[in-house]
Amino acid sequence: MQKLPRSFYDRDTIAVARELLGKFLVHQSSGLKRAGKIVEVEAYLGPHDLAAHSAKGLTERTRVMFGPPGHAYVYFIYGMYHCMNVVTGREGHASAVLLRAIEPVKNIEGRTCGPGLLCRAMKIDRQLNAQDLLSDNFYIAAPEAAESFSIIKRPRIGVDYARHWAKRHLRFYIKGNPFVSRP
Repeated sequence: MQKLPRSFYDRDTIAVARELLGKFLVHQSSGLKRAGKIVEVEAYLGPHDLAAHSAKGLTERTRVMFGPPGHAYVYFIYGMYHCMNVVTGREGHASAVLLRAIEPVKNIEGRTCGPGLLCRAMKIDRQLNAQDLLSDNFYIAAPEAAESFSIIKRPRIGVDYARHWAKRHLRFYIKGNPFVSRP
């Protein structure tokens, strides 16, 4: 597996979201290397996207989204779950891709079909917020051989408050993959 370069993330968020499918999320901690194939994502297009955290502007929580591409934006929700986004686009644009589900590949226990479950299984928490995804212990890599699959587009989940942005088809997943959070 080859680690994705910074240039991969420094592009249009929708393109990055679609191309993250089939890539491998890798996290090494406590001497254990965990890996999962990304099978479901959601794109958040910046401050003009009312469903994006950056829609409220630059805050301490969203600072990493406004930074350079290729970093992790990890936050805590509902008092119990961590969620991980990949910062995309040019610095200052504040767009990101939420990782919604992975297919377990190596050393993963527990369910992975949902952003909170994914983070729990991969041992991802706020300590990894703002972590450079080009590091040696936390990164996304391309598979050795490209896999052929169909991509399904659907509205994002849990963003009904975002008015017309809630209906935009910005959730992408691998058709037929059993680890997708919901069809």
